Amino acid sequence: MKPRERFSTNLRKARNEKEVSQEELGFMCDLHRTEISLLERGGREPRLGTIIKLSSSLEIPPEQLLQGVAWNPKKRKFQIKK
Repeated sequence: MKPRERFSTNLRKARNEKEVSQEELGFMCDLHRTEISLLERGGREPRLGTIIKLSSSLEIPPEQLLQGVAWNPKKRKFQIKK
């Protein structure tokens, strides 16, 4: 699993918990619904500003969207925790 795939899982879970559609979330954070869809499918790496918009709109800390993603400096690669 890649970091963006873990992010996509976290985003979809958070959005579903808040019971908002992709379109509603897009409106709340000034992103198009297709952008939300791409992020939830792991088709796009999120930018810092996008992470802040999403977390603020979902009323969650940004860390929740990044949960399970870590960098291992010794191996010089990402670690994905389940």
